[in-house]
Amino acid sequence: MARSSLRTHKCRAMSDINVVPYIDVMLVLFVIFMVTAPIVNPGVVNLPTVGGAKVQPYPPIFLTIDANEKITIQKEGEPSQNLSKFEVGAFARSLAEKASDQPIMIAGDKDIKYGVVMDVMSTLKENGVKRMSLAVKTQ
Repeated sequence: MARSSLRTHKCRAMSDINVVPYIDVMLVLFVIFMVTAPIVNPGVVNLPTVGGAKVQPYPPIFLTIDANEKITIQKEGEPSQNLSKFEVGAFARSLAEKASDQPIMIAGDKDIKYGVVMDVMSTLKENGVKRMSLAVKTQ
């Protein structure tokens, strides 16, 4: 009988993975990254300096498109000027010849179609205007 009791208590191989060493390694890596993250500062950029360069900023020209698709140009210190869709190209060419870096701020009424504003922008770009932006109202 003693023999039969020995056979019932066989040692079985353990099939579970011991994850405790993996957890220890991950905690050590986590601590290393937590310590080194504040030391590394990738956002610092050393910019070059320019000696005597003068930059002449141009005040923006406001191009307004109202709800009736009427285009108005307002330059700083000058009276406003009404243009048709066909006159925008000639205006852009004359502006590009004088100052190609002149910014134009486009303010389109919220009730007009998106395509009208895009047509004006493409006309300006085709005729040499390099800097354009859209005006928005903050809430």
